[in-house]
Amino acid sequence: SGFTAITTAIGPVLGGWLIEHASWRWAFFINVPLGAAVIAISLWRIPESRGGAARRIDWLGALTATIGLGGLVTGFIESASLGWHNLLVLGSLAVGLIELAVFFLIESKQKSPMLPLALFSSSAFRGANLLTLFLYAALGIFFFLFPLNLIQVQGYSATSAGAAALPFILLMFVLSRWSGGLVSHYGPRLPLIIGPLIAAAGFALIALPSVGSSYWKTFFPALSVLGLGMAVTVAPLTTVVMNSVGQDRVGVASGINNAVARVAGVLAIAVLGVVMVAAFSSRLNQQIEKTSLPGNALHEIHTNEIKLAGMSIPAGLDPSTNASIKTLLSQAFVYGFRVIMFACAVLSVSSAAMAWLMIGDNRS
Repeated sequence: SGFTAITTAIGPVLGGWLIEHASWRWAFFINVPLGAAVIAISLWRIPESRGGAARRIDWLGALTATIGLGGLVTGFIESASLGWHNLLVLGSLAVGLIELAVFFLIESKQKSPMLPLALFSSSAFRGANLLTLFLYAALGIFFFLFPLNLIQVQGYSATSAGAAALPFILLMFVLSRWSGGLVSHYGPRLPLIIGPLIAAAGFALIALPSVGSSYWKTFFPALSVLGLGMAVTVAPLTTVVMNSVGQDRVGVASGINNAVARVAGVLAIAVLGVVMVAAFSSRLNQQIEKTSLPGNALHEIHTNEIKLAGMSIPAGLDPSTNASIKTLLSQAFVYGFRVIMFACAVLSVSSAAMAWLMIGDNRS
């Protein structure tokens, strides 16, 4: 967990620097040599291991899961610009739901399923994954919108925006060993209740800063609280996942939990991204109606609302009007960002509730 955190810290800083000084394409291309190095090290140093019986890859399950999740994500994302009545949106959502239903049907009958449904007979495993779903959904949408807030509204450079989250990451790294010992002293249940509640407080604090707020007085303490909450949560969560299944299923259980975390982030960006655009548009429309902008400028602003505060100001306006519109865009973004941060706090409290209801306090 600690090494994962430190590499996560380097990623945004390096990515921001590459975007600012080279090109956004380098932020993606750099993963190619890193991926090649991982493959080479894995083949060279990691010993092979297999289960007791030969098993086939669940290609059909993988295909239906990919199509299902892709359909849902496409439908939610495109709804922000095309509307809910668009055939592409409705078709994508329908395909996604049908394919996911087929996926679970396949997994229930597959001899070597990608997602062994029998694992979910364990209350602790169900609770750990529901906790992961809610908490990592909150983190996913946060780390998607937070850099936009810093760059589009607060005026940070790409490098500074990447470095802004370092307190969160460093706290997770420094406290990872300590948090792992919490399970032996208090059992997993208490840390998995307290950790998400602290994270919820962090999200609530992140919602407070307005335009032009000082980083050290606002975002820094909020990110520190959020990082503390996640540090308390991550190691006990991993322990619960590993201990809730048999030794021969530990790898599968770990993979499922990681997949749940990734899926949670993707779905949160798709679903809560729509909420963000809706909240931004609502507040912007309320404020912009009080101005005397020409019709073509209003139309251009409404057309580009999906770009949030990063939209270009309509051409042909005087400097004072440009400044007023920029202020309205920033205020509308902050309003939408606050709505999402409070939603993240609710998700975090929900994850604590899952731990309270479904995870025992056995100490290991």
